[in-house]
Amino acid sequence: MKQNGLPGWMMVREALSLAAQSLFAVSDTPRLDAELLMAHALGVDRNALLLRHLDDAVPDGFAALLARRHAREPLAYIIGEREFWSLPIGVGPGVLIPRPDSETLIEAALDHFKARVPARILDLGTGPGTLLLAALSEWPEAQGLGVDASPVALEYAGRNAQWLRLESRARFVQGDWAAGIEERFDLILCNPPYVEDDATTPGLAHEPPGALFAGPEGLDDYRR
Repeated sequence: MKQNGLPGWMMVREALSLAAQSLFAVSDTPRLDAELLMAHALGVDRNALLLRHLDDAVPDGFAALLARRHAREPLAYIIGEREFWSLPIGVGPGVLIPRPDSETLIEAALDHFKARVPARILDLGTGPGTLLLAALSEWPEAQGLGVDASPVALEYAGRNAQWLRLESRARFVQGDWAAGIEERFDLILCNPPYVEDDATTPGLAHEPPGALFAGPEGLDDYRR
């Protein structure tokens, strides 16, 4: 007898091994993906999964989550978040997934200001609020404005600010980069789209094209 496509007798530890093997073709981190999907299905974090739930029965819904990953849907969309700067950033379809490489922008800002505090921070192309919320988490006295053209991204940004209890210091508005903004800021963060229009990267197929592609050379937004 099968439960959610897996044998009914199977425990979590066996299911993780099988799932990881099956994900080798679609993921560079198959075991990690399997563990995060299983933890999400159980409603626990990954540490709790590994410490206390390996001998549990496979939960309802795990096979469906695994099937979505087999279809190359981004893991962050499936579980609903991606960690950035040790913060859980909520994401979903229509929103660019935070990249670890972007943390170098926060590192550079911290190195520049050192003991000083930027009182006003602007994040252009904020997406789900990634860079702005990370910066505000480092400078508790700072205020910030995030601008994005996507109402979907801005909805996620607002929810993330509330979840991280930063809503009193973060404001988000719809706009076209810095057009119409007359305020002055101590720190401006920006990570524009940089992928060439004709690039064919299967891993990007699920994310919003407007947040990724920027002309034949990928530099249109940088030039603006």
